[in-house]
Amino acid sequence: MSSPVISAREADVLALLGEHLSNAEIAARLFISVRTVESHVSSLLRKLQVPDRRALSRRAAELAPAEQSRSAAALPAPLTAFVGRVRERGELAEAVKAHRQVTVVGPGGVGKTRLALAVAAEAADGFADGVWFVDLVPVTDPGRVGAAVAAAVGVGEQPGRGIDDAVLAALADRRALLVLDNCEQVRDGVAPFLERLLTACPRLRVLATSRARLMVPFERVFPVPPLSRAGGDESEAVALFMDRAAAVGRPPGPAVSEGVVALCERLDGMALAIELAAARWPTLGLDGLTAGLSDQLRILTGGPRADDRHRSVRAVLDWSHDLLQPQDRALLRRVSVFVVPFTAEAAAEVAGFAPLDPAAVADGLGRLAEQSLLTVTPSAAGTRYQALETIRQYGMERLADAGELTDVRSRHVDRCLAGATALVGASGADWRARFDAVADDLRAALAWAAEQPERRADACRLALSLAELAFSRNLLGESQQRYEQAAALAGDGGAAALRQAAAVAGCRRLGDDMFRLHHAAAQAARRAGDTAGAGRDLAAAATVAYRFSSEFTRIPPVDEVTAMLATARELSGDAPAAVAAVALAEAAVVADAFGAVQGDVDNTAQETVERAEEAVGLARRAGDPVAESAALDALSGARCWAGDPFGAAAAARRRIDILDAAPRTPARTHEWMDAVAMAAGSALGVGELPRARQWGRQLADHPLLAEVSHHATSWLLIADAFAGHADDVLTGSVRFLDAWQRNGRQRSFSLGPGAASVAMIHGLRGDHDARATWLAVVDRAGTAAEHRHGYGAVFDAMVLLHHGDADAALERVAPEPDQVWKWVSWIWLHWYVALRAEASVLAGHPDARDRVDAARPLVAGNPVATAQLDRAQALLDGDLPRQLAAAAAFDAAGCPYQSARTLLLARGEHATAGTAALAGLGLAFPRPDAGC
Repeated sequence: MSSPVISAREADVLALLGEHLSNAEIAARLFISVRTVESHVSSLLRKLQVPDRRALSRRAAELAPAEQSRSAAALPAPLTAFVGRVRERGELAEAVKAHRQVTVVGPGGVGKTRLALAVAAEAADGFADGVWFVDLVPVTDPGRVGAAVAAAVGVGEQPGRGIDDAVLAALADRRALLVLDNCEQVRDGVAPFLERLLTACPRLRVLATSRARLMVPFERVFPVPPLSRAGGDESEAVALFMDRAAAVGRPPGPAVSEGVVALCERLDGMALAIELAAARWPTLGLDGLTAGLSDQLRILTGGPRADDRHRSVRAVLDWSHDLLQPQDRALLRRVSVFVVPFTAEAAAEVAGFAPLDPAAVADGLGRLAEQSLLTVTPSAAGTRYQALETIRQYGMERLADAGELTDVRSRHVDRCLAGATALVGASGADWRARFDAVADDLRAALAWAAEQPERRADACRLALSLAELAFSRNLLGESQQRYEQAAALAGDGGAAALRQAAAVAGCRRLGDDMFRLHHAAAQAARRAGDTAGAGRDLAAAATVAYRFSSEFTRIPPVDEVTAMLATARELSGDAPAAVAAVALAEAAVVADAFGAVQGDVDNTAQETVERAEEAVGLARRAGDPVAESAALDALSGARCWAGDPFGAAAAARRRIDILDAAPRTPARTHEWMDAVAMAAGSALGVGELPRARQWGRQLADHPLLAEVSHHATSWLLIADAFAGHADDVLTGSVRFLDAWQRNGRQRSFSLGPGAASVAMIHGLRGDHDARATWLAVVDRAGTAAEHRHGYGAVFDAMVLLHHGDADAALERVAPEPDQVWKWVSWIWLHWYVALRAEASVLAGHPDARDRVDAARPLVAGNPVATAQLDRAQALLDGDLPRQLAAAAAFDAAGCPYQSARTLLLARGEHATAGTAALAGLGLAFPRPDAGC
């Protein structure tokens, strides 16, 4: 059997699947669309004959060259050789095999990170799902440990859940090794995160490095001793010195080996101290090293042996520091404020003040790198420098001792503010990489500025910029956090930031947070004396409680919301925006325009329509496109309840038109995603399949939904299924199922129909086993009543009619539409009544003609349902020309499946064309008597 031919681009996608990146992450890495990634994934599944993404990830490792394995690629590549530690490597490797969580502990500079990396690389082949490395040095907020892990693993934000929960779901069944480096500075965040992670992910192993144990269940502590000095000049400590000294100049000869042994002994075998000493070998030689270090170490004698090891590193750092020129000392301590690799230009801006000439900074960085006090990393954006964490912390101490901490920190904050402002208005293919390169510095600058009373205003500005940048980067959890932080820094003036935070919470589908934040905005507005703004915010909170009731974990009590609305009326006065917000809240709470979970009203559907129309008019006069869209959503829902699906669809379309011209704020984004979803559903309800597919595609391609593809693709799957585009449905179903499983097999009103549409396509293809599999998904993803009486009846009837079982199809849609109105009134009504009429004709029901006639006024204007009734009428009357006219009408309506089926029902030579059309759609040809 020949090997499958995989294109170069498919190979790129496969390699990134091997790194467990999401479709959105792959799209960003390769500068292609998410849709293109999906296409390549589907092609790879077919070519490699594997069932899912996980299998593709494993195949990626098999197909890649051994020296470029997926696991190794996930680990940093050290710039120098790993020397010694033979015993420790073996023991630590065994510990990782035997225990779920191993913490490598030891003082700074002993070599914990290099040992962990070496063992992780050797152990990689034993972890089928890979090895990931997470550097926690840049993390200053314990609450962002999970976000750092998510970034390393390739898990994106998922609406409806926090980033920590998304990581747990993604790693739940992975056999992988997670390496967490430098845990000590955020131990309060690492410990609870690890406890949750290891409980939820039974096949996951964690290898952590820390200066102290983490005190979590499952932990096995592995102390790292200094390098062995046993064996004299054959010891590990001496071997490290010799290797590093040779790397920077003439290697030490045998004549000095005894002195090197003594030197390493004096340095207690501490790896960092030995490396820093070796870096000075070419200029000082053995005598200079011995003399200089002896003086420094003599000052620090005494105390327990463990303390001596710390003192050895400190002594070498002090000695290395004292050998520097004054300008280089200033540069070393000043660049310690950078927590991520930095450029020479950045260093000049932050560190370039007296006694340091900004023009001399680049040369100074080079000299520090020559002395191993900085590492150099080439990148696409230019050369970057970074200090090892032990050296960086030493530099911070020196910065404080020099009395420069506030000045340098302030310059760093100023640079971060300017950089963040520039990024907010920037764009381009490299924007994401530019943000990622500075994001941790922005966070560190914000953390410091927020604690300085005199920099509070700057901290607020930086928090707002970081919130906006995080939103653009699809880091929605952080965006919400930063808006809330900005509000806290702004004090009584924080209402605007809280409104933005509420909008981001909406994008995350967190109803409880939306409600809380709108209420908090109202309180802030009242403190600031803005009573009208407070009224608007309270009205918004009341609306959220009903409009997005399905997104709450705890729905606010009706009495609480009603009281909130009453207060909103009192505070709003005659301010246009506030009055419009109150009108919308009344439509939501009083008239239940959105059909809320807790809704229970006595008004008529027409009264609900009138309230919603009033809200639309007031919002339009207030000039707020987001508010007008929300009011149109209420109107769309009210018209559905009133039996006016065309009016509902028109209102949904109007929302998109209004929002297209609105500024791209979080509130607009939240509203736009909802509008597109509702427009797609409404278009399906009135037979506008091309529009439904267009909007379904826009939703499926939206980057904020990349990690919840089951939600993003549902409407597109349904539209493609109704049209009969089997290949598109089968391709999309891979993305749907993968995302649904990764996100914990959620249940939602839109997921059930999406899964049922896939089941229908399998049924039309004659693959009944696959259909049964997808119907099992429907049972878990949707709700039983809606499936039984609503969309399930529609899809099942279509499959049964396709295979010629008209009696069974009629039984499936037997109830009168009024009996199942609750489940069919929005999308499924026209499909239900048209299928019911056609099934009655094909089954020979005595009321068939009456059912066709009764359905006509109901579906008038729906091109697909009207063509279906025309076909049913033609079958009753034996009118072949009218049947063929119906086929043309189906084609014009974007429904090739029903066109092909019409030709089959016409029989004779037309059936041959119908068979070919079905084959072209990837659908099965039913048995010859189908539909008779």
